[in-house]
Amino acid sequence: MTINTSFKEGFLKFWKELLSYFKVGDDLIPQNEAEQSIRSGVSFKGSQLLVLIFAIFIASLGLNTDSIPVIIGAMLISPLMGPIIGMGLAIGIQDYSLLRRGLKNISMAIVGSLVASAIYFLISPQYEGSSQLLARTSPSIYDVFVALFGGGAGILSIACKNKGQVMPGVAIATSLMPPLCTAGYGIATLQPHFFFGALYLFFTNMIFILFASLLGVKLMKYSKVVVQDNKRNRRVTNIVYTIVFATIGVSAFLTYEMIRKSIFIAEATSFVEKEMVFPNTQVLNHKEYVERGKRYIDVTLIGAALPKDSLQLAMMNKLDSVGLGGTVLNIKQGFSMTKATIDNDRNFDRFYSMMQQEIASKQSVIDSLKQIVTQHQIYSDESVRIAPEVQVLFPNVKDLALSRMVATSVSPDRADTVNMVFVNAPAGLNASDRKRLTDYVKVRLKEKDVHLTVNPANFPWPSGNAAGK
Repeated sequence: MTINTSFKEGFLKFWKELLSYFKVGDDLIPQNEAEQSIRSGVSFKGSQLLVLIFAIFIASLGLNTDSIPVIIGAMLISPLMGPIIGMGLAIGIQDYSLLRRGLKNISMAIVGSLVASAIYFLISPQYEGSSQLLARTSPSIYDVFVALFGGGAGILSIACKNKGQVMPGVAIATSLMPPLCTAGYGIATLQPHFFFGALYLFFTNMIFILFASLLGVKLMKYSKVVVQDNKRNRRVTNIVYTIVFATIGVSAFLTYEMIRKSIFIAEATSFVEKEMVFPNTQVLNHKEYVERGKRYIDVTLIGAALPKDSLQLAMMNKLDSVGLGGTVLNIKQGFSMTKATIDNDRNFDRFYSMMQQEIASKQSVIDSLKQIVTQHQIYSDESVRIAPEVQVLFPNVKDLALSRMVATSVSPDRADTVNMVFVNAPAGLNASDRKRLTDYVKVRLKEKDVHLTVNPANFPWPSGNAAGK
């Protein structure tokens, strides 16, 4: 009993000490000081307006040049956080004049950012979406969490004495300025998916920064304004929560689609790497993607051309067997490759490397064939050259044939190259003449080993007077 009591007391003491680390009451500044700081950041006038304009162009330049440091710089100096946190405070303390001012200023900031960035991209040489532009068009549930936690950190840092460097980090994490500039790029280039995707990402970040600020104000129990309208309070609260849950629902759906797409790309990539392996043909590049709900795999082959119809059928059957049925498989090979296929550096380097290997392989075959042809030519030419000499040295020899051939054993599997001399000598050759003729041919052919066959049966001699006929 004593042990249980001691354990319980020790645990409670530990728990209280642990909770003490999370208490922020002593670190909070008075409400009027926090409100003054937030209210001062709501309006865009004078220097803040100029800073916003500068941030717009810096962010546009960063997106245009695909420069992450420049984009981070724009996020750091952007004053967009002020009106959003101000609106969260206004809803929390039910100050609707502040809410109207915040809505007016953030609306002007949005319109100004879109116009300025659209003008910039109209006169800039940017024609294709960079990786940083593309990254601002795919909002998901993760952006909701980033904005929620970022907004919570933002309101807490304003309300506390020890502010540290929280606000710059929140500005970077929640990424408000780049999506607006990306939406401006969509306007300038008439690409709706850039405009709507980026604008939705901005509104997602804005709504959840506002919502986090509202929760922070409620948790810190800030006093409400004296004038209250309960009906208006309920209406505003309902609107805020409706927007929040609708945004969560849309973001969750987009995240689900993104995860499905990622799984498909991983499975399709694995399929290409494992199944599309051929002896004399290689995969130059492959691309897996989803477009309008349809799944695609584009593969470019290089090397020996494969039968198109049978290859397509075999691959489609394999796609069905691995659970990728319904995927559109586009196979390009040979002259069906376009310039765009090898237009980027990675594809070009791989294409160049494969071409070098293919050329080296073909050259090796050519060199080998040249060597064989040269050897046969040597024997053919030598037969013609030595024929008159053989006729003088060996009067009995009527015809002569030189050959370099491969002798193969049926079992076991062995092969060897043999230098042969065939002679047609109707009167025959004695052992001495055979040796002298063999030595003579060795010297002329510069070979160490030569085999002589005299009067082979049924040999097609040109004179037609073979021995034994």
